Amino acid sequence: MAAIQAQKAEKKKHFSMLREFALADLITLGNASCGTASIFLALNYAVEPETPAYIWVAFALLPIALILDFLDGYVARWRKKKSMLGADLDSLSDIVSFGVAPAVLAWALGMRGGLDMAVLIFFVACGISRLARYNATAGLLTDHSSGKVKYYEGTPIPTSILLVVVLMIAFTQGAVGQNFWFGQTEILGMGFHPLSLMYLLSGCAMISGTLRIPKP
Repeated sequence: MAAIQAQKAEKKKHFSMLREFALADLITLGNASCGTASIFLALNYAVEPETPAYIWVAFALLPIALILDFLDGYVARWRKKKSMLGADLDSLSDIVSFGVAPAVLAWALGMRGGLDMAVLIFFVACGISRLARYNATAGLLTDHSSGKVKYYEGTPIPTSILLVVVLMIAFTQGAVGQNFWFGQTEILGMGFHPLSLMYLLSGCAMISGTLRIPKP
């Protein structure tokens, strides 16, 4: 009898991982879904710039992703239930919504020079590195009396929403593509928009080891 029960326990059902997700995990996947949809819509706009609805929806999805990113933690604490995948799901979702999506938005709006793309790649790499460091050091930064992380090392990756706001304002003013603020230039034969430096600064702030921000 014991052997039969062990065999049943070992036999996994289809989609068994999804059945084990907590509500907070589903909210986290909503965050990732918003980021992914934003990327697709930004690419649609790059192909069809005469359809501005694509880029407006792409912009709008990222604040929704941010709300979901905050909400999943509150739901996990409220229900006192989280899966062992929760932290990794959150990090992977954040890199999609607040790393790759803002970079693709910038590219779709015209930051397509060689140096522009190098800066955007650097920004995404910094976001990945920052999240990896957080996951690896969260235990060391946790206040054991409260069970919470005391502070962030470097700026959290969701702060990239500020870059998206800047792009949205530029878009409303027609200051995209050839008309980006601060113009464009060439360095070593590669196109460069000085506005892309905001992505460089954001990336550097994320990987800073001395910049400490209290965690709410």
